[in-house]
Amino acid sequence: MAPYKYVTGGVHAQVLDFPGAISCGADLDDARRMLGSALIDAAETLLGLGEPLPRPDPSAADPEMDLEEPINLHLSASSAVVEEPAGVVP
Repeated sequence: MAPYKYVTGGVHAQVLDFPGAISCGADLDDARRMLGSALIDAAETLLGLGEPLPRPDPSAADPEMDLEEPINLHLSASSAVVEEPAGVVP
């Protein structure tokens, strides 16, 4: 769940069940965009460290926030394998 709080000069945003995914923006659209980026950065950092991603908690809520909405993290993974001819040192 992503709650938003209107503050002087902008909007504070965070993902309640994903520690470290916190951001802010000049308005709600900006805060949403920045929060999405923060969520991706936090996920990539955890995965790079070999840590599991937090499990979503649909019951997470913060009554002090002005607006809450679901936020989804969609990741894709790929790998590239390059074959070098025998005897060639990269």
